[in-house]
Amino acid sequence: MTEDDLTAPDDQAVGTGGKLREHEARTALLDLLAEVGAVTATEAASLLGYSSGLCSFHLRQLARHGYIEEAPHSGGRARPWRLRRHTPAADGGAENQFSDLARGLEDESWQRWLAQRHQALPEWCHDEAFSAVAYLTPQEMSRVADVIRRALAPYQDREQRPLARPDGARPVALITRLFPLLPHPADSPGQD
Repeated sequence: MTEDDLTAPDDQAVGTGGKLREHEARTALLDLLAEVGAVTATEAASLLGYSSGLCSFHLRQLARHGYIEEAPHSGGRARPWRLRRHTPAADGGAENQFSDLARGLEDESWQRWLAQRHQALPEWCHDEAFSAVAYLTPQEMSRVADVIRRALAPYQDREQRPLARPDGARPVALITRLFPLLPHPADSPGQD
């Protein structure tokens, strides 16, 4: 088996009964649009190594959710797409928009896992979900996030270097969200 064999796109997620890796494909499409401006599904497929049908499906889904739009074109069957033009003052800026998209894709992947984990290979039928509440200052919260990033750093290159993956390695979502808990309205001071 060559490195090309290992890096060839796989439209099916391991252990999910043939479901597409939507998060990976959509993220790749958004990154591509940010880089080149506008692409058709066929162009995206050529550049990303996915099928044009897969790219077309995910481009339409991203458009349906308001993240991309059709780019102006001269007609014909070609349908170029581009990132949706936003007014930063109106929507909190492009950075917030992509953060919201990433969180939505993470949530979608998690819900798909919960619904379909029984289809995974036996050794992959569990997850390591956990949560905790800690009282931190803003600076401490940033330090905790840095510690988590450093702990994951040794595994980051495996996405781009398939030969560095040990036998049996599979894509695993690693999602960490550190955010302050806001009081419930009933817990606000001055309310009985």
